[in-house]
Amino acid sequence: MQRLDHAEGGMNREELRAALSLSSVYALRMLGLFMILPVFALYAVDLEGVTPALTGLAIGIYGLTQALLQIPAGLLSDRIGRKPVIVGGLLIFALGSVVAAMADSMVAVIVGRALQGAGAIAAAIMALAADLTREQHRIKAMALIGMSIGLSFAAAMVLGPVLNDWVGVPGIFAITGVLALGGILVVVFVVPRPAVSRPHRVAEAIPAQFGRVLRQVQLLRLDFGILMLHAILTASFVVLPLVLRDEAGIDASQHWKVYLPVLVCSVLAMLPLIIQAERKGHTKPVFLFAIALLIAALLGLFFVPVSAVSMVLLLFVFFTAFNLLEAMLPSLISRVAPADCRGTAMGFYSSSQFFGAFLGGTLGGLLHGRYGAHAVFLCAAAGALVWLLLAASMSRPEKFSSYLYKVDVTDSAEAERLSRQLAALNGVAEAVVVAEEGVAYLKVDKQLFDESALP
Repeated sequence: MQRLDHAEGGMNREELRAALSLSSVYALRMLGLFMILPVFALYAVDLEGVTPALTGLAIGIYGLTQALLQIPAGLLSDRIGRKPVIVGGLLIFALGSVVAAMADSMVAVIVGRALQGAGAIAAAIMALAADLTREQHRIKAMALIGMSIGLSFAAAMVLGPVLNDWVGVPGIFAITGVLALGGILVVVFVVPRPAVSRPHRVAEAIPAQFGRVLRQVQLLRLDFGILMLHAILTASFVVLPLVLRDEAGIDASQHWKVYLPVLVCSVLAMLPLIIQAERKGHTKPVFLFAIALLIAALLGLFFVPVSAVSMVLLLFVFFTAFNLLEAMLPSLISRVAPADCRGTAMGFYSSSQFFGAFLGGTLGGLLHGRYGAHAVFLCAAAGALVWLLLAASMSRPEKFSSYLYKVDVTDSAEAERLSRQLAALNGVAEAVVVAEEGVAYLKVDKQLFDESALP
């Protein structure tokens, strides 16, 4: 049996080109979505028909259309090709940006934001990355794309307030449209064209696996976790810019000076905790600690008297917890998902994340309008407490590794026999052989697994 997901050396030139160019396309799109987050609540007060509820809806509505269309767009890319779906999605995103930039009412902004989310290209980008990389380097390509999302979020927290001071929110929307058009040029002229496009179980959702994944209670807990995390983030930013300006006395043009050091320090603070979780096997305690830390930050935002110092300190705690959870959750999905269902599990996970953004914006706006800004933090803390109770009951996640092997099987009966044979080996927790792909998906304990024992 030949190992497919491991090889000496790095990516070749075309694989590196594909991974970096697709990462840039994803990052440009997410940058455009995120830059609105720290400034829109300040801008919305001058729009026709503004209410706190509509402000929250405008911030979060992109998450609804993104969540609904992401998996279907990925499946469409299997039929008509990856690049047409990505280019079409970026055109829709650019159209939404133009609509929002020209809007003079809340309703028009909401329509524009919904169109931005409808340009759902995440699954198609992942599938194209899988088409353009060999199995042994596919995880690296996915990791680069994942890192680009985190970097775009951090950059957006700083660039949003700076650009708002220079060109205003309509200008930011216009810039996001230009970035989307730039992304189209990258897709057409820089991203390589795949020789063959086919479904990849490690990178995209497979309809036949939907029921199997949705019956996994552990996966559903993690999906709820990412939903809650992004609901809390989006709800908080419905009111956070207003609190910083009106209560902490920090001018809107200076908000980037809060976000930049807070984000940098929070990343540094989470690194020792990541080491404890990943290298020393303390995953569940660190995970629960991070949720508790998030609750503490939210309660602090509700109870502690507002000042510039208190906001900086509480936001440092908030983003340390947020960044830690954002880093741990995808790793937990990979560990818990069935060996051959990683792509499907990540598809539902990503859709839950975007739906959480929609819920957070919508509920945050409603709460702000009815009970005031600080009620949003209290209700977010209550939601995080529910998450903590659910997470406390989850099984201790085993540290399994996923391996792929090329196998020579001719039919499903032979594949089933080989699956049982592989599953019986010491250190193999799960084995699935897919005859039509000629691939064996194994989940193994590296401390116990002896590769030389493979048939």
